[in-house]
Amino acid sequence: MMLRKILLGSLTALLLLSGCIKDQVTSTYVYYRPVYKTKAAVRSEVKSSTPRSIQNPGKLFYKDGYVFLNELDKGVHIIDIKDVTKPKLVSFVAIPGCVDLAVRGNTLYADLDVDLVAIDISDPLNTKITKLLDGVFPHRYYGSFVADSSRVIVDWLRVDTTVQNVDNLGWGMKAADFMTFASVSNSSGGRSVSNGVGGSMARFALSNDRLYTVSYDDLKIFNTAIPETPAYIKEVPLNVWDIETIYPFKDKLFLGASTGMHIVDISNKDNPVKQGTFTHARVCDPVVTDGKYAYVTLRNGTQCAGFINQLDVVNVENVMAPSLVKSFSLFNPHGLAKDGNLLLICDGADGLKVMDATNANNVYQLGQLKNLITYDVIALDGIALVSAKDGLHLIDYRTPSKPTLLSSMAIGK
Repeated sequence: MMLRKILLGSLTALLLLSGCIKDQVTSTYVYYRPVYKTKAAVRSEVKSSTPRSIQNPGKLFYKDGYVFLNELDKGVHIIDIKDVTKPKLVSFVAIPGCVDLAVRGNTLYADLDVDLVAIDISDPLNTKITKLLDGVFPHRYYGSFVADSSRVIVDWLRVDTTVQNVDNLGWGMKAADFMTFASVSNSSGGRSVSNGVGGSMARFALSNDRLYTVSYDDLKIFNTAIPETPAYIKEVPLNVWDIETIYPFKDKLFLGASTGMHIVDISNKDNPVKQGTFTHARVCDPVVTDGKYAYVTLRNGTQCAGFINQLDVVNVENVMAPSLVKSFSLFNPHGLAKDGNLLLICDGADGLKVMDATNANNVYQLGQLKNLITYDVIALDGIALVSAKDGLHLIDYRTPSKPTLLSSMAIGK
């Protein structure tokens, strides 16, 4: 009897102990802590240097035989691709906090955290700031984390931490949330100035002598008639809250948002007028257009949530009432580009796809280049510039059924 009581007591203690252990489950998270510098220190560091290896490629821009490739939050690589089989790193322009860029004439425009900076790149190894517009992008943030208003984030330090029954790491985000993350020329002041070409993931767009930028709910206009000294004109509220990308076409801007595509008329360049909207499910979506149709890629696996991976072809002939023509399933599409009847799509881990878009009701795949995790693309008369997870790739699609890799500039090289 005594032995039975002891055994029952021991079992009860074990059960209670296991209950306590269950209540104290711990989890290990990885997050990144911001590294700050003062604005004065950061601005003094905006300068060119000899080439450095690509580490974390982002958006890209093209002008006159050169690719301008963003190194996320670090600056811009200038790459000579006049020989498409032998791309050459020319220089690196350090711009802390940079994720967007555009080039007009010999001037590079970029976001220096919350500021817009204009940089003379006529000598890529000896660049200089020609104008800085302070605080024009006040809503700059990283995921749910809003940066310090008096300092600039210049780097992120990895932190491994073990916590008990906590799934929020502060700053309003979870670790998993944070880890997910056409050439026109015109005359100006007696000079002939040309604009470069951006990809579909851009938030900066040049149209004639204006630079248009989008944040999550507004459009900003800058006068770039004198390229080296851009002047802020005004901000235009868009009455939407989820703008992601901007694509210029003639006298229109096509804005990609997480819940739809919006068309803005810029025939009066300093007084844009929002026209029609095409609404879709909540997913991330860059957009390009040929004037008759807009091509919108929708993808999941991002902060936009949603479970759709497809191409939407939208008739935009009536700009006040864009209408869906047809949707086509894809793997995980990101940036895209249009060249004549061909549509190039960066389909994430499924590589670059070359599609026949002759018939809007029957867009189909002609060829594919696999083994690349693609992000954005610029189409240049048969040569595609592709920003991918592992670097920059130049791809020949003149035979659409057999796109061929011409050259690459890989991360770390």
